[in-house]
Amino acid sequence: MDYINAFWVGGVVCALVQILMEKTKMMPGRIMVLLVCTGAVLSFIGWFEPMQDFAGAGISVPLLGYGNILMKGVKEAIDQEGFIGLFQGGFKAGAVGTSAALIFGYLASLIFNSKMKK
Repeated sequence: MDYINAFWVGGVVCALVQILMEKTKMMPGRIMVLLVCTGAVLSFIGWFEPMQDFAGAGISVPLLGYGNILMKGVKEAIDQEGFIGLFQGGFKAGAVGTSAALIFGYLASLIFNSKMKK
């Protein structure tokens, strides 16, 4: 039954993003940033964990999950380091994901010949 919840919630997230792309002038990069920030806000107010328990990968795999990881890192760093943890936590928690995105993005650019849209 959990896989049904994951598909349902993931589908809603994808549908909302598609609506934003088609009905607004927002570029995909801004929508991605919006998703990460939304995940961080949901984590901050304590709603991300219950949603993750309900939906599993449907909520944690997309960019919302990355925002949650960043916020968790900030919370842990603040508990351990105090105020300076506010600046360190997100970098420490998100380092692996960011590094992987940069490395695989670079490798993809070497393999494929991308062209700018006109």
